[in-house]
Amino acid sequence: MFIPLHDRNALKHIRRQYVTLGLIILNVVGYVLTVLSMPEEIATAAIFSFGFIPAVVFDYAALDPSLALVPPDATVLTYSFLHADLMHLCTNMLFLWVFGDNVEDALGHLRFLIFYLLCAAAGAYFHGLVGPQSQVPLIGASGAVSGVIAAYLLLHPKVRVWVLVLFRFPLPLPAAIPLVFWIGQQFVMLATDFGSNVSWGAHVGGIFAGGLLVLVMRRRGVPLFDRTIVTPRSVKHEEASPTAPSMIGRSEPARQAVRWGRSA
Repeated sequence: MFIPLHDRNALKHIRRQYVTLGLIILNVVGYVLTVLSMPEEIATAAIFSFGFIPAVVFDYAALDPSLALVPPDATVLTYSFLHADLMHLCTNMLFLWVFGDNVEDALGHLRFLIFYLLCAAAGAYFHGLVGPQSQVPLIGASGAVSGVIAAYLLLHPKVRVWVLVLFRFPLPLPAAIPLVFWIGQQFVMLATDFGSNVSWGAHVGGIFAGGLLVLVMRRRGVPLFDRTIVTPRSVKHEEASPTAPSMIGRSEPARQAVRWGRSA
């Protein structure tokens, strides 16, 4: 188990990760408005109203009309802005804070917002496919954040990330090491852990969506796997005629390596 703390990965296309910050604020507000500021029975009602309930979405069961505040299909998004407790919220937001800015940088603000919401929806639907008749509400940003993690792995596997291993040992590791381990754990738990209150299906659905979407939604020219792009800065001007007495405008070839996904 690891907790991400910080990555050395400067932004290249945007000045601020406004969408990432906005999503974090919305999740915090959702937690404050439900769990912290409401009596327990009202908070529970809000979770049933805005949480994703597979049996309701797939028409195996009907929600009490007093709780049907939004259409069932809308809950594939609304569920991702609710959290059960402070640890649930903080863990998801920490992962989003560390990895979301660089994915937003690679996609752009608007496309990152669409990407995030699509990953949330994919997580909900995959969770529903695993247990289509479940009447337990799904809440939390884990599906969307899992998509962000998958995208970051494809974009920046070589970037050094400071992680807290086993909650006590801070280590700088290439992102590929903890992220591959984390993603692999989600698949293992999906196949083996059937009694947990953690939706491994939502995590896996988000991973699939994030890995596929980043391939088509990233900015033109943004490479995968921290590849180096070499851009020529000058060209060699050859003599126009072999009998010309001199060479004009000739320069030595120069190239500058532009490294994506890494900073000093």
